Amino acid sequence: MVFLVTVYIVLALYKSKAIKYNGIRGDYMKKILVLVFVGFMSMMILGCSDKALTTWDEIEERGYFIVGLDDTFAPMGFRDESGELVGFDIDLAKAVSEVLGVEVQFQPIDWDSKVLELNSGKIDMIWNGLTITEEREKEMLFSNPYIENAQIIMVLENSNIDSISDLEGLTLGVQISSAAEEAVLKNSVSTLLDELVKYDTYNTALLELNNGQVDAIVIDEIMGRYIMSQNPGEYIVASENFGEEAYGIGFRLNSEDIRDKINEALVQLVEDGIAKTISEKWFDEDIFVQ
Repeated sequence: MVFLVTVYIVLALYKSKAIKYNGIRGDYMKKILVLVFVGFMSMMILGCSDKALTTWDEIEERGYFIVGLDDTFAPMGFRDESGELVGFDIDLAKAVSEVLGVEVQFQPIDWDSKVLELNSGKIDMIWNGLTITEEREKEMLFSNPYIENAQIIMVLENSNIDSISDLEGLTLGVQISSAAEEAVLKNSVSTLLDELVKYDTYNTALLELNNGQVDAIVIDEIMGRYIMSQNPGEYIVASENFGEEAYGIGFRLNSEDIRDKINEALVQLVEDGIAKTISEKWFDEDIFVQ
């Protein structure tokens, strides 16, 4: 329809002699029509490429599934020194793709826009240390939980912060639209903070913590413990946390068929011992939820 209206307008301008190019209206008209056609076809191709798939048959027909992730979230999915995408969830998704006989593609996304990215069809699932929460369950389907987690308070080694109440009057950092932000806002201490600072990534939050711009950050225990293992003696964890939780893979609300297929593959990876091998590679122990 847009294409036909555009052509009609161009033809009308042509007939009214409003379009001229060095006195040769015909040649210029051809150029305009070609550009209009190319533009229309480009929009059609782009529109079709982002079609939201809802069944596993559609995934198989396409030949791959697309995983959306925050590529700064170690050790679940992040860039190594050479820029290669690595991590526990990366290895797990690759193993699932082998079990199911299709390829996997990874698409870094803006974590704050993850639900929009999912519903637009640009990605088929969110697989990157995604905490299962009541609020998120209103927006997406979840796989079976596969790793237990907690929202911990992480501070510099010389800090006296050891409980949630110790945060009163202080500046606290979280990642925007994260489970950490949700957990803090649900706690009464959120109204007693001097400021709750929200960052695009935890890498930025950690820099601000190191620079003294925030007094503490609330972060996934999985990520926090990994960072501490890579930076011994720099950080400590408070005795009290903001609650226990679990990670799951997020899907569109109408993608039960895709969700069920991924769940089946995860069960097979546990039975075959592959999930244990991947877990021991990244955590030195099997922390996969059985």
